[in-house]
Amino acid sequence: MFVLPLFCRIAEVRCPSTSYGEERGATCGRSSADAHHVPGKNIVTSHLHRVARVALDSRVLAHATDAEINHPVLRPLATFGQENQNDPLWTTAGWQRLKEIGVAEGVVGISYSQSKETENINRRVYAFGVNHLWGVTGTMTGCPMTMTDGAAKLLSKHMGDPDGDEKGRSQVFQEAYRRVTSRDPTYAWTSGQWMTERSGGSDVSGTETIATRISPEELARDEGSPRSLDAVGMPLGPWKINGFKWFSSATDSEMAVLLANTEKGLSAFYMPVRRRKGDATSTVRINGLDAPPETELNGVRISRLKNKLGTKSLPTAELELRGARAWLIGTEGRGVAEIAAVLNITRMSTAGGSVASWSRGLAICRAYSKVRKVRGGLLQDIPTHLRWMAEETIKYHAAAHFVYFGVALQGALEQSYDAVVSNTKAAKLIPSDEISISLLLRLLLPAMKAQVSVASVNGLRECMECLGGVGYCENNEEGGLMNIAKIYRDNLVNPIWEGTVSVMAEDAVRVITDKRLGSGDILSNVFKPWVMAVLDGCADSFQQEVVLVKEKMEALSNLTNGKGKDELTYRGREILGHLEAITSSLLLLFDATANPGYPVQTIASRWVRSRCSQDSVTEDVQTWQDRVVVDKSIFLGTSGGEMRRPAKL
Repeated sequence: MFVLPLFCRIAEVRCPSTSYGEERGATCGRSSADAHHVPGKNIVTSHLHRVARVALDSRVLAHATDAEINHPVLRPLATFGQENQNDPLWTTAGWQRLKEIGVAEGVVGISYSQSKETENINRRVYAFGVNHLWGVTGTMTGCPMTMTDGAAKLLSKHMGDPDGDEKGRSQVFQEAYRRVTSRDPTYAWTSGQWMTERSGGSDVSGTETIATRISPEELARDEGSPRSLDAVGMPLGPWKINGFKWFSSATDSEMAVLLANTEKGLSAFYMPVRRRKGDATSTVRINGLDAPPETELNGVRISRLKNKLGTKSLPTAELELRGARAWLIGTEGRGVAEIAAVLNITRMSTAGGSVASWSRGLAICRAYSKVRKVRGGLLQDIPTHLRWMAEETIKYHAAAHFVYFGVALQGALEQSYDAVVSNTKAAKLIPSDEISISLLLRLLLPAMKAQVSVASVNGLRECMECLGGVGYCENNEEGGLMNIAKIYRDNLVNPIWEGTVSVMAEDAVRVITDKRLGSGDILSNVFKPWVMAVLDGCADSFQQEVVLVKEKMEALSNLTNGKGKDELTYRGREILGHLEAITSSLLLLFDATANPGYPVQTIASRWVRSRCSQDSVTEDVQTWQDRVVVDKSIFLGTSGGEMRRPAKL
């Protein structure tokens, strides 16, 4: 089930359409003043249908196979042994093409659209819906898209800042923001996120990279020189950065957000990856057009590419920074606070990418089960297989609801409560005041990122098993449509990237113990009242299940009340599990109440009983034969005929 309708108003508006190559006619590209419109189409549903077709188009899948088979290559030296500052990193045409498609479809740009056509649509849900369908075919181009999204969020906070003593900074940030939010592949940028160093990953306190201010005299000497400009002619910043970044994804991006120490402490910086070459003095015409000036890396030396278990198509590198020119973001010494805006987006996107990969795995399992013959019959008719896959599907539904609720909260913060709940059934689910929305998201985001990313890894392993031997193979034929092994390998990074489960547990405990939040107790004063209010609306249909969720809420209170920070940290993973169980149960019950019928009611009931009940075995009022019919409905989406919901379900 795709959860978009729960949070997003489906308005009768039209979808702009443009072309970005041979896939013309199968996409919804960037909006522009002169774009023609397709009348009578809903902007969300028509676009999502088109993205789904693009994601399975054989010509697009060929790009994905190219990116997966032909990995990035580093050529550090030029012909005669000098350092290659021009083009040391090579990526495939397929990789580049997939990035272009993702940009044009609006994986990033939709969230920042100012179009009136989407002002009463939750743009975050819309954008994540696009990535849900595109992400797996995009073959890890979603990683630079995610970091670009985070960079856009950070830049949006500072576009109105005064230049201060960094003349031209505001103009540079505005141009960079326009590029990272653009849906024009010929203009748009992607962004890297360079924070991890050899001393540690999430612990940025050991950052050894140093940023020093360039003297006014040196700036004056550089003024007018081609090397004082970035690749698109904007001035380079007044800081020079030296250091080493040990794990830097999206190395082929046009800009980066990074951390470096100054005299006032850890600070955040915006850095163009490329600059004009010092000898670029004349314009070159190619095919009758002025070619862009030649560029080189902006004080960046790519030491080596990482050899990873998965994400092979993604260029991840060790980078040495030697006099890289950059601009300060925000206040000097407050880099960690600035980067938090990036991490909130990237962690949410990690969870979104996890459910997207899991969704593709289950889709392959459904298709396979309908055609695979075993002992004279089809897999889809074997009861034990249906029971297994139904349970896996229920886990996926719980995870998808959890993620998209978080996405909906983010959208409500960026737009408004009224805009995102208008003409939806979510008015009683999303808090109406911005403070409660912000606090609820702050509490739940670590649990969402941690629990969903791990669950998706386990879920994709089950999907591999569903296919038997073929699931274990690297199937790159037919564009990799059956390559669950590749999806599994790529997805394994998600419980690690942007903070491991233990880091997320520490983050959740930090929120719970912060006396500045929720009048001193965010669990009792924000989370619990929200849980109880939503449950009250579900009680008529799910009396027993509501009791179980309330008992789980009480268990969380008992787990945390009166405990010191050290003990709570020790129990951090247990706390994450409680937050997930309560929230996912609540969301499934709300959905089944708002949209009653099979199989959503059964999905909600089974999930709650499996995650909130103290008993390992719960009461079952159905015969096993009846359960098989329901299992088939959950897994394959078939109705199984008219079924009456048992009174005790």
